[in-house]
Amino acid sequence: MKILLANPHGFCAGVVMAVKSLERALELFGMPLYVFHEIVHNRYVVEEFRHKGVFFVDSIEEVPPGATLMYSAHGVAPAIREAARRRGLRTIDATCPLVTKVHLRAVQLAQQGYTLLLIGHAGHDEIVGVLGEVPGRIHLVEKPEDVDRLPIADTAAVAYLTQTTLSSDDANRIIAALRRRFPHIVAPPKEDICYATQNRQEGVRTLAREADLVLVVGSRNSSNSLRLAEVAREYGAAAYLIDDVNDIDPAWFDGVETVVLTAGASAPEFLVSECLDWLQERFGAEVEERTLRREELLFPLPRVLR
Repeated sequence: MKILLANPHGFCAGVVMAVKSLERALELFGMPLYVFHEIVHNRYVVEEFRHKGVFFVDSIEEVPPGATLMYSAHGVAPAIREAARRRGLRTIDATCPLVTKVHLRAVQLAQQGYTLLLIGHAGHDEIVGVLGEVPGRIHLVEKPEDVDRLPIADTAAVAYLTQTTLSSDDANRIIAALRRRFPHIVAPPKEDICYATQNRQEGVRTLAREADLVLVVGSRNSSNSLRLAEVAREYGAAAYLIDDVNDIDPAWFDGVETVVLTAGASAPEFLVSECLDWLQERFGAEVEERTLRREELLFPLPRVLR
């Protein structure tokens, strides 16, 4: 059996920044330390911090007045920031700068008089935050079929934004439908889908054609990890999303000669290494690294932590 290890895989710059921010905040401020939602969408990362005593909350009311609260990599709505201010919380913003860019763009376009269309998945933490920036001026679009149902005049000034962790193939289908209905729709200066999401999807698209099976390491609440498995299936390979090596079923590999191994942008490297070790021990697999892109981007920690 051959294993094609897709590079890049695993942590992106935004996740690295968020995880290091939480580690640094523990050093500087100690406990109790609270995080609004999961710091990143990975079960192992969250559980590791829980063992260190970090509290992950879904409501500002769960945080005692005057305590320290970190915003996760996915960002929050202005109403959350205001609620934290009223509660007297010390806040640390670990929002990924690429997500912050979408927030700022939404505010800018709304101020210019545009009606906004946000392409993404309802309920995702990132989407909730962006929708909260300009309530009443923004509509969520989840699939191409939603476009014709939008309660917007075809002559209106319209612009679109996208969730950063989407499948670019899915986003492009929705964008095409938007352009058909709104020929003059305003696009972002650059695509909102983040570089890491695009790079990992490109790796799967390229390598899935050579593979019988694709393993994606990542948690099930990770949008970009889910998209990697979907992309693999669209390009003709069987695909499984796994939290760790314990989720692997040996029966998946009956008759399989080539496996692609990749990981979502919030999956730690040690989980990938454990999967590689298991495949080599179980099947005597030969590992071939395939590097399609180099990633050198780094984001600084929030100012209060530097």
